[in-house]
Order: sequence, then C-alpha cells, then structure tokens
Amino acid sequence: LRIDDPRPKDTFGTGPDGDNHGTACAGVACANGIHGASGVAPKAKLIPIRLASGLGSLQEAEAFRWAADNGADVISCSWGPPDGDWWDKNDPTHRQKVALPASTRLAMDYATQKGRSGKGCVILFAAGNGNESVDNDGYASYEKIIAVTACNDRGTRSVYSDFGKAAWCAFPSNDFGYPPFNHPDPLTNGIWTTDRMGKAGYNPDEQGHTAGDSAFSYTNSFGGTSSSCPGAAGVAALVLSVNPGLKWLEVKELFKQACEKIDPQEGKYDSQGHSPKYGYGRLNARTAVELAKPKPKSEIIINRRFDAPIPDMQTVSFSLEIAETTPVESLTVSVDIQHTYIGDLVISLLPPAETGISTVTLYSRTGGATKNLKQTFDAITTPALSKFSGKQCNGVWALQIEDVAAQDFGTLVSFGLNLSFPHVDQILFSPNTKKSGTTPHAAKVKSPNKKPK
Repeated sequence: LRIDDPRPKDTFGTGPDGDNHGTACAGVACANGIHGASGVAPKAKLIPIRLASGLGSLQEAEAFRWAADNGADVISCSWGPPDGDWWDKNDPTHRQKVALPASTRLAMDYATQKGRSGKGCVILFAAGNGNESVDNDGYASYEKIIAVTACNDRGTRSVYSDFGKAAWCAFPSNDFGYPPFNHPDPLTNGIWTTDRMGKAGYNPDEQGHTAGDSAFSYTNSFGGTSSSCPGAAGVAALVLSVNPGLKWLEVKELFKQACEKIDPQEGKYDSQGHSPKYGYGRLNARTAVELAKPKPKSEIIINRRFDAPIPDMQTVSFSLEIAETTPVESLTVSVDIQHTYIGDLVISLLPPAETGISTVTLYSRTGGATKNLKQTFDAITTPALSKFSGKQCNGVWALQIEDVAAQDFGTLVSFGLNLSFPHVDQILFSPNTKKSGTTPHAAKVKSPNKKPK
C-alpha cells in the first residue's frame, strides 16, 4: 500500500468498487491456494499499491520507485490508457497514441536499474483490451517492460486482445464468442480468482447471478489482459524463486525461450519467431522454471601453487579440496615439479575415500636424469583415471610424491585438478518449444466483457 494511503489497513475488500480489479489481479498472480483459489505463484508475497491518480502523475512515477525501494521483485501493471471499443473498428480511440510520460519512464528505468539490489525489477504491462495496436500505448510498448496479450483455451487470441510489435508473450485469459468476427465461444468463459468478500465484488454479476462461489469470496468471470498480465507476473516470480540471481533483462529473454508457438496459421510469426498477436507465443510456466534453474558447471579447474620442497629420500603430500557434488565425466591431474633427477620420483593421486577408488599411480621412476616434470595426466596416459567417470568427487584430494633414491631433491611448484561434467540439456516440456507484483490503478480499466448492445 502507498505510505500515504488513507486506508492502509483495508485488507478485507470493504473499500470502493475500484478494489474489485486489484483484488482479482492479485489472486491470479499469487493467491495462496489455502482456501478457494490458487495463483500462478502461490508462495509469493504480495505488495499491493493503491494508485488512484491520473496517467502521468507524480504519484504514478512514485509508485515504481517506491516498489523498487521496498523489495518488489516483479511489478505487474494491469492498467494503462483507455481502450477503444474492441467490437467497433471505427472507434477513433483505436488510432490515438498515448506517450509514456518522462517522469514515469525515468521511474521505470530506476526500477530496472536499482531494484533487486541492482538486478532490476521485472515490469509487466497488460497489452490492452481494445482489439487495437499496443504500439500506440507508450506504457505497454516501452522496451524495458514485458507486454502481455491474452489468449483463450482454444489456443487462439482472445477477441478483445491488443496486438503489435511490442507484444512479448501471451498468457491464458477469458474470451467469448462474437459471430460478426466469426469468433467461436471458448471452452471456459472466465478466470477463477479472488474477489472482494460479500456481494460488493464481481460475484454476483450485474444481473445478480452467482459468478463464482456461493459465499461470494471468489469470482469465475475475471479476464482481459488484466488477468493475463498478473498470470505472466506469477511466472516471473516462479522463475526468480529458482534463480534469484537473474537480471530483469535475462528474465525477459528467458520468457521468449519459454513460449509455445500457438495458432501457427493465424499467428503470422515472422522469421524471428514473433507474432503480433502472441509475441513469441503462449508463455509456458513449467518451461520457464526449467530454463531458469542454474546450470551445473561444465568444468572446474583448481590449480594451487605450493612452491614446497621435495626432500631427498622422503615422502610428502599436498592436498586440494573439491566441494562440487555433480558426478564428473572426466578428470585430469596437472603437476609442475622442478627436480634434478625425476627418475627418483613416484607420484600418486589419493582420491577421497567416498569415491571408493584406491590410490592411482601417475608417474613411477621414468625419465631418468631428466630435470623437471611438467605434465598433465588424463585417462589416455593414465587409464586408471577413467574410473572416476560418474563418481561424485567432492572431498580432499592428495598428491603424494616419493623420492626413492639418494642425492637429488626438488620442489613442487603447483598441483591442479580439472573436472569436466557431462553437458545437461534443458528439458523443455512443450513440443513446440523452439505478480507476485503490484497491481496499481492509475487509469480507467475497460472491461473486456462488455459487448455491443
């Protein structure tokens, strides 16, 4: 809530009608699933911001800064300039362009630069419900946000959803049939989400019919890009829950990779995989989470300089510790020894006991009077090293050096291990795979459920 909100304790939905919209949006993003609804990210924490000013106000800019300064990871905005009537192609509103105010743009920049300790807040905007170009909307088309369009349960565009170059992804929402556009009925009409308690919210509907649960705490008729935006914001929260180190732009690019190409005939995807109706496709939450998981290291190289003496006729050991628990694919050992007669030396690798592998002899009195030994041992030169393939190699590794003949001595300059891991392809759960945020109210929200009389 805003710091200067006159009703900061109103958490029971007893406020004015404008609370209907934010309550429903919040539920789509992160309803906790304990009672009657579950959002996309049910364990995310909600930071609701009541913003009741006009477009371009200083309060609007302040809201983004406040969110960034108060721990918001994802900012979901189901608001924006007024939409034209989606069913009326001649509505002049369709051609109106609304610029993003400089104060708001700077505040968005601040959130993407300073939020999340410099990694940037992920900002999403509803594309709009006017069946018009989102590119005319300076808010939703700003390059540092994610514009979300709406699709239905048939895998096609919701009849009202905006479209354009700025569309980044689509997310399921409501829809309804409209014969003049040859648009069929969806399989389900609305999105089930949280509602204001009692009869003040969307349930019951305007005709007094039950539109959700019988206790009037949830609605089954929410929709529009106002619903698809917090749905995608919930996915962003899931992504950051498994990889909080991602920067905002990395999340945006990850969404691009996590989209399914729906409606291939009418989607008009270009050579870059972008559709004006669906952006890069319908966002798949599971794919996004899998892509976000930190990748296992492909290689670990540990090399330590010792500059330690190898006394004549003595045995010395030097150790390295490995913390990585991923099973290795291959292991190599590097040594750099300065010695006056390397034929005196027997060099062995002592692995951690947990590997179940005994001492591996790397070098045994070859080389004669040659001075110095700088060599890397692998499974080809030392077949016994192949035994470590598939083993977890965490623990203490020791290099043992024995000087078994008199008169000569030397120095261990360095000892290193190189562990390589198998490449793990990310599992994508779509055959077509190539908020917990805020819901401020800054402008009139036009319902996509409105039909022509």
